[in-house]
Amino acid sequence: MKKIASLIFCIVFLTIAVYAQKDQKKEQPRDKSVFKEFEPGYYQNSILKDIRSIDEKKEKKEKEKKFIMDQSGIDLPNKMDLYKKNTQWHNPSISQGNAGTCWAFSTTSFYESEIYRLTKKQVKLSELYTVYWEYVEKARRFIRERGNSAFGEGSEANAVARIFRQYGAMPLSAYSGLPKERKFHSHAAMFEEMNKYLQGLKTNFAWNEEQALETIHSIMNHYIGEPPKEFTYEGKNYTPRTFLKEYMQINPDDYVEILSYKQEPYWQQVEYKVTDNWWHSKDYYNIPLDDYMKVLKQAIRSGFTTSIGGDVSEAGLVRTTNCAMIPTFDIPSEYIDEDARQFRFSNGTTADDHGMHLVGYYEKEGKDWYLIKDSSSGSRNVDEKSPEFGYYFFHEDFVKLKMMNFTVHKDAVKEVLKKFGK
Repeated sequence: MKKIASLIFCIVFLTIAVYAQKDQKKEQPRDKSVFKEFEPGYYQNSILKDIRSIDEKKEKKEKEKKFIMDQSGIDLPNKMDLYKKNTQWHNPSISQGNAGTCWAFSTTSFYESEIYRLTKKQVKLSELYTVYWEYVEKARRFIRERGNSAFGEGSEANAVARIFRQYGAMPLSAYSGLPKERKFHSHAAMFEEMNKYLQGLKTNFAWNEEQALETIHSIMNHYIGEPPKEFTYEGKNYTPRTFLKEYMQINPDDYVEILSYKQEPYWQQVEYKVTDNWWHSKDYYNIPLDDYMKVLKQAIRSGFTTSIGGDVSEAGLVRTTNCAMIPTFDIPSEYIDEDARQFRFSNGTTADDHGMHLVGYYEKEGKDWYLIKDSSSGSRNVDEKSPEFGYYFFHEDFVKLKMMNFTVHKDAVKEVLKKFGK
């Protein structure tokens, strides 16, 4: 009996030891942090130098140190060559300057890639044409709602399709919205003047829509110029509407918004409740997080790109490496789920603060890294001649936790849309 008991004890001990070893292997290595002193980057050294003489803006001296993830010693896939074979066509990254128009730059880039995917045409579209008319529509709603509608520089990706439907589109060569004396956009003075005017209407109860919109047009025409009603492109005359239909061959109704957050019912179209959804669009297809990640992976592997938006103000997004990760001191990978995602959105640590264009992927150790084309200054703190200039590299955990929604062609998410019925 003693021998049998000893044998049983040995078997149990070995079993426990084996499982303990497996658990140790599964444990994610712990990440470290570092405090980095502020150093002027592309925004201070390029953008502000261009606009300061006109805007009379003073550079903000940030003396405080920033808490970030220590990514030194990590094998980071932050070289473009790694993504070449799995990257879809897109125009080179350009800067949005000092304007809060990432939503227009990212989604315009997305539609440029869609035009190429559908027609093989390579065209550079005008972001500011869309921005111009978006301001008009924001002002119109502000007036009709008697001041109870948000008026700001931000918006959402699906605003681009909405403006396409109403006003069409045009190439950059027809309208840049950039004054000749500038290299970078800056709408601070223009926005301040428009906002001050609209707030004055609210104070004085002066809700004459026609007169008010004439003033908004006048302000924008002064700062960024008036868009043409007709133009010539590649030897042919177009209006913005005919350019959309005949040249771009884009149907705005073919594009959908995929969202994943727990505060609204899944498998329903819901409102994305953020300030930049100022017109309260309820066109977002809300799906569980696992489905969200699955269809995103399938889309990029099937030749599609997406305009994607979420939070980029995280310790795991390091501007010197351009890599975004979720460090273990935030939350270990295995615990990233819809509850962790919603918790951060509900308490405000996940904000709807930036839109980008997801154009490629690279698989490393069973996880995807996504190539993100970006228009902000944060992705430009590397050598301007570097192929990585204007790009981020997002680990799929970062997307899973912090990227709230994306725009994609409906063909990329057919099976998902079927679950929503009519």
